[in-house]
Amino acid sequence: MEQIKPDKKVDIRGLVCPYTFVRSKLAIESLELGQVLEILLDYKDATENIPKSMQDHGQKVLKVEKINDREWIIVVRKEKE
Repeated sequence: MEQIKPDKKVDIRGLVCPYTFVRSKLAIESLELGQVLEILLDYKDATENIPKSMQDHGQKVLKVEKINDREWIIVVRKEKE
């Protein structure tokens, strides 16, 4: 699989919903169309909620990956203002 280089990274470890989505949404809003956001998190519920919310808002979820026992990476491309 090709390596996706994020234009911006946001670390929301330690946060829980709804703060995880709020921080992710603010980060994606700061990007230009076509740019990629990488979200690092440690709250399992957010690994389902953030991708669903991003898709609901017209963004493209490229990857949701568990990177160790407690952390995940979500990669999202901005498709819509």
